[in-house]
Amino acid sequence: MSLFELSDIRFAYPGHPPVLDGAALALAEGERLCITGHNGAGKSTLLRIMVGLLAPSAGRIIAFGQERRAEADYHEVRRRAGLVFQDADDQLFCPTVAEDIAFGPLNLGKSREEALEIVETVLRQLDLLAFRDRITHKLSGGEKRLIALASVLAMEPDVLLLDEPTNALDETNEHRLTEILLALPQAMVVVSHDPHFRRKIATRTLRLADGKLAEPDPVCRNAV
Repeated sequence: MSLFELSDIRFAYPGHPPVLDGAALALAEGERLCITGHNGAGKSTLLRIMVGLLAPSAGRIIAFGQERRAEADYHEVRRRAGLVFQDADDQLFCPTVAEDIAFGPLNLGKSREEALEIVETVLRQLDLLAFRDRITHKLSGGEKRLIALASVLAMEPDVLLLDEPTNALDETNEHRLTEILLALPQAMVVVSHDPHFRRKIATRTLRLADGKLAEPDPVCRNAV
């Protein structure tokens, strides 16, 4: 069974031509689906539509076996599909790393003790325990990206949606991120411009162009 099935998705921002014009994709368990395409092609828009942050003007979205239409339909989707934004500052807003990671579990009804245990577990899993008590706004851009991922993993999602996860990462942290993603059991959709990163993690790649998703042309598959 597909975790997500999107068909004939159409979306345009007010006063602009469509960015999605019949886009379709299916995500199966265990897949790491990478999506590429030029700036403004609609990749980030697609991720936001998948979790109901934007509503398409047409098309059908099935997530975790159920069609999703109304806002209430997406409450479960947002619990089960964790979106890591392109800009980590959009995701991190608590004073310390531990508080940021605990925020999601607390909102899901965990006790403070349970939430702190999750914080320890996730930071240990990602080899980031040294960051536990760091001041969030003093982290580097790359460090913030790793903590944003940790904050999403703390909510134990079934699917990860990652928007340009290698932005602001140096070579060391990109290698660390790659190892982390390859070790995770979750299916994921990864938007990335980086062909080297995509080749390391993707089980499948689609290119978004002219509002539609398709497999890259064989001739340029290694270049996109």
